[in-house]
Amino acid sequence: MEIAVVDIKGKETGRKASLSDAVFAIEPNNHAVYLDVKQYLANQRQGTHKAKERAEITGSTRKIKKQKGTGTARAGSIKSPVFRGGGRVFGPRPRNYGFKLNKNLKRLARKSALSLKANDKAIIVVEDFQFDTPKTKNFIDVLKGLGIQDKKSLIVLGESNKNVYLSSRNLKGSEVVSASELSTYKILNANNIVFVEGSLEGIESNLSK
Repeated sequence: MEIAVVDIKGKETGRKASLSDAVFAIEPNNHAVYLDVKQYLANQRQGTHKAKERAEITGSTRKIKKQKGTGTARAGSIKSPVFRGGGRVFGPRPRNYGFKLNKNLKRLARKSALSLKANDKAIIVVEDFQFDTPKTKNFIDVLKGLGIQDKKSLIVLGESNKNVYLSSRNLKGSEVVSASELSTYKILNANNIVFVEGSLEGIESNLSK
């Protein structure tokens, strides 16, 4: 698959980038995508929730009323879950929501997500660029040049670039990642994926294993 390479103003450079069919044109595996996104979201959860059970409640241990003759249900502890202020039955406890997925499945999920975006014509390849200083205005100009200023976008760099990253950090609808940080969730969460030309080789070599 070939796609035209554009500059940061959105004009064609006359070159074409070749996208590997083994990465950008496979039959998407929806279940692999589902599992990878589920794992990503599960890993975002802190899992610090905690409710006190009856053994952890501070309160008197005396029997609150006599056993028989009151006409109501027997009761031994004010910390019982049936009373207001008592412990909670089977309340949440701190836990880790993460789960393991095989590397091959995660690769398949990323290739499936990229293939879906390629099929939707939502991939742009831009020639390598960098900023001398961090400046949000410069980054907005790039988005306007590419015609994606009003859409959620994911810009994929070949390697970490501090000035480009800092220039994008104030923008809610745009995210900058390096090729090694690319995930299925981030691919699907964006309307358009912008690959800097130098990032394609690393992505294809990593996902073609």
